Amino acid sequence: MASSKLLLHFVLLALIACGAVASDPSPLQDFCVADKDSPVRVNGLPCKNIKDVKVDDFFLAANLDKPMDTTLNKVTSNVTLINAMKLPGLNTLGISMARIDYAPRGQNPPHTHPCATEILTVIEGSLYVGFITSNPDNKFFDDVLAKAF
Repeated sequence: MASSKLLLHFVLLALIACGAVASDPSPLQDFCVADKDSPVRVNGLPCKNIKDVKVDDFFLAANLDKPMDTTLNKVTSNVTLINAMKLPGLNTLGISMARIDYAPRGQNPPHTHPCATEILTVIEGSLYVGFITSNPDNKFFDDVLAKAF
């Protein structure tokens, strides 16, 4: 009886300890600018040598300041995706962004973001937005976003 009680305590302690050490490791460096020219592809893009990192790796090539053509598709919107291939400074940060330009009455077709987040900021006009919860209730939340600044 005493040995089974001891075994139970040992198993419970082991289970508790496993949960306590289950976390992501600290990053080895502050940032890892993507080396898009490297032939190596292991879990994303390898890091540039810190000596080759430039300010443009963080700020330039995103083109977020330029409105895009909304007449190219039937939903009259244009999505500009920003990830580590376009903005190398985002590499390993777990961040992707998008700029969406809408024509009047333009739409962004229904889509999902499993394990991700979406934040919207309206620069001009207003935007009707909504989402449906993924729990069994499937509750719909919606609102109209107006110009933020």
